Amino acid sequence: MARFISEFWWFGLKQAWACLFGGLLLLGILLTTFWYPADAWLARYDFLFLYALAIQAGLLIFKLETWEEAKVILLFHMVGTVMELFKTHVGSWSYPEENLVRIMGVPLFSGFMYSAVGSYLARVWREFDFRFDHHPPIWVTSLMGGAIYLNFFTHHYVIDMRYFLFVAVAVMYRRSWIYFSVMQGRYRMPILLALFLGAFFIWIAENIATFGGIWLYPNQTQSWHMVPLSKLGSWFLLMIISGVLLTFVQKPLPEKSSKNLSEKP
Repeated sequence: MARFISEFWWFGLKQAWACLFGGLLLLGILLTTFWYPADAWLARYDFLFLYALAIQAGLLIFKLETWEEAKVILLFHMVGTVMELFKTHVGSWSYPEENLVRIMGVPLFSGFMYSAVGSYLARVWREFDFRFDHHPPIWVTSLMGGAIYLNFFTHHYVIDMRYFLFVAVAVMYRRSWIYFSVMQGRYRMPILLALFLGAFFIWIAENIATFGGIWLYPNQTQSWHMVPLSKLGSWFLLMIISGVLLTFVQKPLPEKSSKNLSEKP
């Protein structure tokens, strides 16, 4: 029991440390929600854009992220911004505040919310020394990630393939396990469970962000409501894309030793 409590404690701390970018971003969102001056010369979105840039610069200056990781995080930003441009155009959500640094109504700050996911995945990979068993080939996961990303656009015009994609992802990762270290041993968890847990916590962060008015879904424009649980599916699929992008710089190495391995997830 003492070991379990210790490991659980350190697991939480290391997860929080890996969430540094996203945590600081959410903190900035909440603080500016309640205390940002309404008549400030700098729009809140523009302040948050500069704030996010400062966080990213600090992570690099203090060597909390590598330049290789920063490159893939920039790719997250670009992929996310393209999706934002399209989704706001078709009315999936909107950004209610005016600002200067924006493209086609989308504040450039929004891309950093995708960067935060990339930063978390890169840092948690290092912190927990991820290794894998039966990880699909990169070309397979890349095709799946491309199909998922494409469906985020095409489902507005043709049949939504997400349920087919859920099944395909389950088949692709059905035998895949992720191995990780906390402090005293090696543990394992099904990759599908790890992806779902990541999507769940992103959904919580999304509720915080929409409560702070960063973006709003159509049913939140008059008063705030919790984001529907159905959005978990979208975040789960986005986690697949995120994982694929990261494997371009972080090769998913196999777990070679089963010593000190806990059989429980």
